[in-house]
Amino acid sequence: MKPSPLLIFSATAVFVVLMIILIMVFFVLPGMQQQPLQKRIQAPQIAYKIPLNGRVIRKGTVHENQNLSDLLQSDVSSQMIDRIARETRNVFDVRKIRSGNAWAKIMGKDSVPKLHYFIYEINSVDFVVYDVRDSLKVYKDQKKMTRLNRTVQGTITSSLWNCFLEKRLDVNLGLGLSDIFAWTVDFYSLQKGDHFKVIYDELFVDNTPVGIDKIHAAMFSSDGKDFYAFYFDQPGGGDYFDEKGQSLRRSFLKAPLKFSRISSRFTASRMHPILRIARPHFGVDYAAPRGTPVVALGDGRINEMGWHGGYGRFISVRHNSTYTSTYAHLSGYAKGLKAGSMVKQGEVIGYVGSSGLSTGAHLDFRVYKNGKPTNPLKLESPAANPVNPLLMEQFKKSAIQLKTRLDSIH
Repeated sequence: MKPSPLLIFSATAVFVVLMIILIMVFFVLPGMQQQPLQKRIQAPQIAYKIPLNGRVIRKGTVHENQNLSDLLQSDVSSQMIDRIARETRNVFDVRKIRSGNAWAKIMGKDSVPKLHYFIYEINSVDFVVYDVRDSLKVYKDQKKMTRLNRTVQGTITSSLWNCFLEKRLDVNLGLGLSDIFAWTVDFYSLQKGDHFKVIYDELFVDNTPVGIDKIHAAMFSSDGKDFYAFYFDQPGGGDYFDEKGQSLRRSFLKAPLKFSRISSRFTASRMHPILRIARPHFGVDYAAPRGTPVVALGDGRINEMGWHGGYGRFISVRHNSTYTSTYAHLSGYAKGLKAGSMVKQGEVIGYVGSSGLSTGAHLDFRVYKNGKPTNPLKLESPAANPVNPLLMEQFKKSAIQLKTRLDSIH
């Protein structure tokens, strides 16, 4: 008896299906597993935010004594090199190209590769692009950065600076701390055992740290007291406040320079190192390297600037009707300043030196209250504007969360 056509068709169909399954199992699926994306989805290649489709990229670093001409002479004409040097100086001055910095060339895939873009990395984040395809175009850009929220704590053994070096932390974080607590912590009188905790954002490019973005909150324990700082944004700009919403900024800084040491304090009788006679020293001497920037203690007007006898190069700043500060033995002054100039708190006004009657580089710093000398290290100063009362509840909620996190850092 012959099998029916329907049975033959059904058997054939089953055979075909089985063969398709076998082909998929032994040939198609293994190939898809080996290259699941490359064959199906070709991701666009990008470098310096420039598509590389149909192009190749070559990278290198600037060698000692290399300049723009050395880098491009095999790729573009001398006329183009001259145009780049002359016409793009307002974007980036090619005379500032430095050895050790990275460069890249994006070339066309022609029989004779032609330069499309030249990129020079100014630093780890910023780069400049020279588009030489048709007419010359140039622009600056930045690499994509990622932020990582981090916490850190440290204990002082000798100084804040050494603490950051020992822990291999970015010293800019230390500078940020000294700025935040400049009005509340005396960084020149830190003791062994003083400690700090910080919540901050660190910036990364290609998994490489490139700097500190923002300090969100910090605690600094000094002289048995805990000082808290919480960043809060409000109309008029963000600032750092304590737990009660009072600004950490004051009318005056704690000191007019950073990371130095006190070599002589305020006293009614001190043996003068050159004159060899006992006389009052109504100021504080900060020993620091020559050229260290000196900043204004607070907002004010320069009422004297120039040579002042044994004080050498000298600046006097009147802050208000009550307070005046003076800075002596300077090596020089900040550009653009003169008697009568207005200065802002923290603005550089001069540089540490040894002019006048001085045995070494230091700053003689003095403060006068109603014309009478007062100890700068005991200077009291009113707080700046607090948190807006309408935003106080919002601030307190944020501060509580940040303080809880700070206290949990061990």
